[in-house]
Amino acid sequence: MNIAIGSDHAGYTYKQEIISYLRSAGHQVTDFGTDSTDAVDYPKFIRPVAEAVAAGKFDRGIVLGGSGNGEAIAANRVRGIRCGLCWNTESARLTRLHNDANVLSLGERMMDLETALSIVDVFLATAFEGGRHLARIRELDE
Repeated sequence: MNIAIGSDHAGYTYKQEIISYLRSAGHQVTDFGTDSTDAVDYPKFIRPVAEAVAAGKFDRGIVLGGSGNGEAIAANRVRGIRCGLCWNTESARLTRLHNDANVLSLGERMMDLETALSIVDVFLATAFEGGRHLARIRELDE
């Protein structure tokens, strides 16, 4: 899978770990920054991830911050993006299964690394269920 990833300073450490993890699993990963734990404004790094996913250049996106809330909000401002803020594997499964989320938001300060990696696995492995959920997705896009 071809994955876009970006973070602010508060999500930088997990972003680096997730990039290594995904590449070792055979995924292609493009890092949109940031490149350190120095304080930055998250929209500068999150919006380009969302725009690239919305344009079809990537299969999925992952964005990270301290809580993941601002990152999810920023990503969801881009038309065609359905970014789910996830805190456990069940929330990741449902955001794909029912919402066809194409971007995952994670909060580094909200979970340990093992949990974050498990969430990433479930997010990437779960297919959209379609059916009754498809009409709801279409309503969002209108």
